[in-house]
Amino acid sequence: MTTTPRPDPATPGPAAPETDFDTAPGLLEGAMDLTLTADRCDLAYWFRHVAQGTLRDRAVSGHRDTTPTPGHMRRPGPLREAIVLELGQRALAEEYATRLLAHYVALAPGVPEMEFYATQLVDEARHSRIFRHHLTEVGLPAPTLLADLAERNADYCRRVLDPVADFTLDIVRDRADFAGGVAVFTIVIEGVLAPAAELSERKWSRLDPAAAELSRTAAIDEIRHLTVGSSILRDHLARHPGYRSRIVEILHAGRELWDKVPDREFVLAREELFQQGLGEHADVVGDQELWPGRRLADTTPGERYAAAERWTDEMAEVRMRYMGLEDAIGVLGGAR
Repeated sequence: MTTTPRPDPATPGPAAPETDFDTAPGLLEGAMDLTLTADRCDLAYWFRHVAQGTLRDRAVSGHRDTTPTPGHMRRPGPLREAIVLELGQRALAEEYATRLLAHYVALAPGVPEMEFYATQLVDEARHSRIFRHHLTEVGLPAPTLLADLAERNADYCRRVLDPVADFTLDIVRDRADFAGGVAVFTIVIEGVLAPAAELSERKWSRLDPAAAELSRTAAIDEIRHLTVGSSILRDHLARHPGYRSRIVEILHAGRELWDKVPDREFVLAREELFQQGLGEHADVVGDQELWPGRRLADTTPGERYAAAERWTDEMAEVRMRYMGLEDAIGVLGGAR
């Protein structure tokens, strides 16, 4: 893995390559190849390289003012309904994450970890906000947006987000197990959901450039969350090798969790709507490839879901080798 150099955060100059909108790697590449630590990704780093780097000209909406939301995204139909479901559910998931992370800040064993998780809390709150904001850009009324999302996605919250939140709270709040909580967020939650975010950025790039761009800013943050969390766990296991069995126990419990929650049901429902919209707007998509050699227009909901599963497994294998958990590779395989 590549360890990035550490410039003085106070020194004027360009943003760190992994936070620059134009030079940062894609989420999957960055999560598998980069090494970042809590010491490096402190508050000074966040203000210098994230707030003034990733978010330059994109602080309010996650995309530049000049990046369009096409008219077809504001017209009623399956494509608009697909993005309303997708970003609505992602906004709620990020809201849940924000609230959970307050416990990580409180429980952090040192200042570097406290500062890093304070920045991650802000990141997740920002993601929730920009996802909601884009829903107003496609025509949902802002005054009733929060109530509309809660009503529309009540089943999703009850059946998917609540069980995940309860699982996390049991470890980080009730058991005060910080390292275990890091494992939950890094490997179980974000490690499983990140590839779906990568898919979102790719598939909206022509149909809704603003949605793709705000997804890109969120993905740059997620690279940092995954890599720093991995380094925290790696260092903790190096200092406390006896904790290894606890991590494996958490991974098995996380796999059982994802086997039970009906995440697939909700993802495929919105992908079916996306598929209908894709057919209606084939002229916009053209020959865009979702991955090399495979045109987006030729993919199916099941194929896209399977690709996200495959990316999950590939990313998990690399990160778990980095943490010294080779014997646990495969525990989360297919856990979507």
